[in-house]
Amino acid sequence: MTTSHKNKTFSTLLATLFGSLGAHRFYLYGKKDLWAWVAVLIFAALFVIVMTQLPQTLFIAFLTLFLISFFAGLIAALVIGLTPDEKWDKQHNTTSGYASNSGWAVILLVILTFALGSTALIAAIARAFDLYLTGGAFG
Repeated sequence: MTTSHKNKTFSTLLATLFGSLGAHRFYLYGKKDLWAWVAVLIFAALFVIVMTQLPQTLFIAFLTLFLISFFAGLIAALVIGLTPDEKWDKQHNTTSGYASNSGWAVILLVILTFALGSTALIAAIARAFDLYLTGGAFG
């Protein structure tokens, strides 16, 4: 039985852009993946809560959960992108009949993901210190 070939570069791109929604997990494991549906439900709940304008402290708690989900997607993108092609094929493409050859595109995507994640992390830390030390006096 032959299954479809799972592209490592495309999976890395999905995890980078839509990792907080679990898009890469739907691509890799299909609609029956529990963790993909958990990610969708958390994201949907956060969206509804943000749109209903909860009090400030509760909003910050849910924003923290969203950031954790966002960073988890970026970490998944880094793990997927840095997995060697042979190990990737053994894990996801055992019956596809094709061998992966990721090339430079996945490396550039990993670099972009790392830059995005480190920038977002530094911004989140700076904002957290602003809120903690000054009560949000700088914005």
